[in-house]
Amino acid sequence: MNCDGVIREISNYLDGELAAAIRAELEAHLEECEGCMIVVRQTRYTIEIFCNEQSIELPTEVRTRLHEALRRKIRNPGT
Repeated sequence: MNCDGVIREISNYLDGELAAAIRAELEAHLEECEGCMIVVRQTRYTIEIFCNEQSIELPTEVRTRLHEALRRKIRNPGT
């Protein structure tokens, strides 16, 4: 399994719908590839957030940086 394979199978993996052999290949790749592990972890976390439908209070600093970035993007949409 390579990185493209992980991306192709990530939904099936997180849903527990992979055949055992493919799951083992994917998990072996995750043990060796930090980038793919981060993608899987973040995807799982994002799904958990949306499934719980709970709003998450952002820290003030993060909220401020996000608003500033959005304002810059609105003022300069081509950047």
